[in-house]
Amino acid sequence: MYQIEVKEVFKSFGEVQAVRGISLVIRPGEFVALLGPNGAGKTTLVEMMEGLQKPDRGEILIQGKTWQKQERELRKITGLSLQETRFTEKLTVRETLRLFAAFFGLGDQRVCEVIELTGLGEKQKAMTGTLSGGQRQRMALAVALLNTPQILFLDEPTTGLDPHSRLDLWKILKTLKDGGQTTLILTTHYMEEAESLCDHIIIIDEGKILREGRLEELLDERSRNLEELFIHLTGKALDDETRINL
Repeated sequence: MYQIEVKEVFKSFGEVQAVRGISLVIRPGEFVALLGPNGAGKTTLVEMMEGLQKPDRGEILIQGKTWQKQERELRKITGLSLQETRFTEKLTVRETLRLFAAFFGLGDQRVCEVIELTGLGEKQKAMTGTLSGGQRQRMALAVALLNTPQILFLDEPTTGLDPHSRLDLWKILKTLKDGGQTTLILTTHYMEEAESLCDHIIIIDEGKILREGRLEELLDERSRNLEELFIHLTGKALDDETRINL
């Protein structure tokens, strides 16, 4: 069984066609990067996979189930971390994780496990309002991992982080990948992030998939790396400051 199946999905907002007949499959344990320029439809597609948006037409199956009929079951097996996750600043890291763990009926043992996994041990008694950008992102990831999700959605998890903090987050994700129990759907500003972490690359523009596959299958003489491939397919150059705005 596929982890995710997207079947001829369409989504419009007024006269704007955000997603136009996209079909794809994601297999268990795959780390998948979704790349696209502004207005490509990537964010809308991810939100439909997450159950936050409903397709106008087509179908999305998560382990053979739909959000419309089995939302409670699917929430138990999915985790997501948004680009700007906000937490109550007057709680400590451990208190915040305990609060979210309670939503899943989980206790301190799981809280301790995610603190160790995300390297937050030295900050567990710190107020969340005092955390650096990289530490906040690690805490957002810790919250997303509390229910031991089989499918993890990460929306630009390293945007705005310094190189050291970005590498720290990569190490955590590579640990998850090595475990083989997590399927990751990643959107990112950074081509090197997609190249380093992901098995499967999907490039989207104007609501359609332009190209997908393993990185080594996508590259050729005209496109020697992912950045060149992106520019070749979309005709859009990358901004030096923000890279790709997805």
